Amino acid sequence: MALRFFRQLYSLDTLDTRFVVPATTPPKEALEEAKLDPAGPLPVQNGKGKSKDVGDNIQPPRWNTAEFYFYSVAVLIAVALMFKLVLDVSKESHPNYSRFSHLLDDGWIPGRKVDNSDSQYSGFRSNMLYLFIVVLLHPMLRKAYDAFWRADTYTHVRPSAGNGSLTMGLTASAAADARLNQRISFDVLFAGVFLTALHGFSTFKILGILYANYCIVTKLPKEHIPAATWIFNVGTLFANEFSTGYSYNAIFSAFLSSPSSEKEQPTRNFGHTLDSYGGLMPRWEVLFKFTILRLISFNLDYYWSLNSRANSPLEKKQLDPSNLSERDRVTIPAKPSDYSFRNYFAYALYSPLYLAGPVVTFNDYICQQRYRPHSITSKRTTMYAIRFIVVLLTMEIMIHYMYMVAIFHAKPAWSQYTPAQLSMLGFFNLKHIWLKLLIPWRFFRLWALLDGIDPPENMVRCMSNNYSVMHFWRGWHRSFNKWSLRYLYIPLGGSAMPGIWGKARAVGNYLIVFTFIAIWHDIQLRLLMWGWLVTLFVLPEIIASYIFPARKWKDRPDAYRWLCGVGAVGEILMLMAANLVGFALGLDGLGELLKGIIGTWDGWVFMATSCAALYMAVQLMFEWRENEKRRGIKMKC
Repeated sequence: MALRFFRQLYSLDTLDTRFVVPATTPPKEALEEAKLDPAGPLPVQNGKGKSKDVGDNIQPPRWNTAEFYFYSVAVLIAVALMFKLVLDVSKESHPNYSRFSHLLDDGWIPGRKVDNSDSQYSGFRSNMLYLFIVVLLHPMLRKAYDAFWRADTYTHVRPSAGNGSLTMGLTASAAADARLNQRISFDVLFAGVFLTALHGFSTFKILGILYANYCIVTKLPKEHIPAATWIFNVGTLFANEFSTGYSYNAIFSAFLSSPSSEKEQPTRNFGHTLDSYGGLMPRWEVLFKFTILRLISFNLDYYWSLNSRANSPLEKKQLDPSNLSERDRVTIPAKPSDYSFRNYFAYALYSPLYLAGPVVTFNDYICQQRYRPHSITSKRTTMYAIRFIVVLLTMEIMIHYMYMVAIFHAKPAWSQYTPAQLSMLGFFNLKHIWLKLLIPWRFFRLWALLDGIDPPENMVRCMSNNYSVMHFWRGWHRSFNKWSLRYLYIPLGGSAMPGIWGKARAVGNYLIVFTFIAIWHDIQLRLLMWGWLVTLFVLPEIIASYIFPARKWKDRPDAYRWLCGVGAVGEILMLMAANLVGFALGLDGLGELLKGIIGTWDGWVFMATSCAALYMAVQLMFEWRENEKRRGIKMKC
C-alpha cells in the first residue's frame, strides 16, 4: 500500500497530466484511461484517440543486469560522498567557518544554524506564511463571491425545453460564457486589491504600461503589431531596469524643477509621499518581467486571431470546446469579444501566477476560464500539494546542514578546500538554485490549481537527471520554454529547414532566443555570457547528432549507448559551467573555481573519477527514459 502511494505520488500524471497526455489529444478520455496503475503502461494517443507507437526501437529492460547493478551501487556511493564533502566544510570545526558564520541565522532545527543568505529565496521564505494565508483565502473569497451573485444559477449547463442538440449546444455555450464572465469579474477585483497591497501607488505605473501595450494592439495597423509589441516590451525591460521603477520623486522633480534651482538642495515634493507608500514590494519592476511575457502573449494571440475571424476553427474541425487538447487551447484563437481590456487586465495580473508564473498563454487562460480543465481533480491536487511540502522540507534540511551559499558569498581562502570539496560546493550551489526556483513555481502553480487553472509544470526533472543541453532547457522553466517556442523561436523559422543550413539557422535562432532569455532574466553582462555559452554548448550536441545519427546504430544499441554516454558527460560539465557563470559565480569566479580544481595533480585525479561517476549516472538516466518509453511516454527532455 505504501509503495503504491509512493509510486502515485511521484508519477508523471501527478506532476502534470501533459506528460502522459499528448499535446494533440483531448484530455478527458485519455485521463480516464490513465487512471490505471501509474507504473504500468499508459495510453499514448494521437489527435483522433487511436493508440500509436511512440518508439521504433525500444530496448528491453537492463535493470537486472550485472552492468546496471554495478552502476547503481557506484552511483549510490558517489552520492553519499558528495553530501559528506559539503557537510564536512560546513562544520564549525572547519578552518574557514569563522569567515562565513556571520551570514548564518538561528534555525528551527535544534542546534543548527540556517544558511538564509540567498536574498531571492530569503524573501520568499520570510513571506511564506502570508502567502499561505492568501492562498487559503483566495478560493474562499471566490466561493463567497459566486454565492453572493448566485453564480450556480447561470454558469451550469441546464436541460432546455427543446430536445434538439443545437438548443442544448447553445445552452452549454451560454453557460461557458457566463462562467468566463463570472470568474473574470472576480479576478479583476482581486487583482486590483492584490496589486495595491503589493505595490501601493506603483500600481498606477503598472496600469500605465498595460494600457500602452493594449493601445499597440488595438490602435496600430495590423502589419505593425508584432514589431511594435517586441520593441515596446523589450524597451520596457530596459527602462524598468535603468530607471529602477520610475520614482515619483524623480518624475515630479523633472517637471517641477527650474533651471535656476538645479544646484540648490533638492526639496521634498508630492512624489516623496507617493514613493513612501510602495506596498509590501516597493521594487515592483523586479518581478514585472513575468507580466511582460503575458503582455506579449496577449498582443500576438490577438494579432494571429485576426487571420481566422472569417471562420471558426472549432466548427471547421468539429471540436468539443469543453474537451480541447492542450495544443488546441493554445493555438485556437479566443472569440473576438474576448480580446477586451477587462479580460486582458485579468489575464496579465492573474493573482496566483502574477509574481513568478508559470506562464499561461492568453488563449489557454480564456479557454480554461470557460471550461474547467479535466486534469484538475481533488486527488491529483492533494498529491501535488504533498510533493510541494516534501520539496520545501528538502530545501529546509539542506540549508540547515549545508552552507555552500554562505561560503560563496563570503569568498574565503579557497586554498583551504580540496578539489573535491570545491567541486561539490559548486554542484550543490546549483542544486540550491534549482530548489529556490522550484519551490516558488510549484507554490504558485498549486495556488492556480486550487483556483481551477492548470498551468504547465515548470520543472520536469530533477536537476541531476539531465545530460543534454537542449533537453535541459526544455525541462527547466518549461512554461517559459513553451512560450519562447510559440512567440519567438517558431516565428523566427525554428529548425524546419533540412540539412546543414537548417542546423545553422537553428543555431542562429537559438542565439536570438537565449539572448532574449538572458536580457529577460536580468540586464547584466554575465547573463548575456550565460546565454551565449548555452548556445555555444548546444553546438557539440547538434554536430554529434549529425555525425552519429541514431538510425545508423540500430543494430548496435549498446555501442551507441556507450558512445552517447561519453558525449553526455561533456554536456553535463558544460551545463554546470554555464549555470555557474550565469547564476552564481560569473566568469571570473568560475575561473578561480577551476584553478582550485585542476591546479593540482589531486585535482586531475578527482576530475577523472568524477567523469567516471557521471558516465555511470548517465547510463542510469538513459535506462530511466527507456523505461518511460516502454510505458508509452516519450518526453523531449
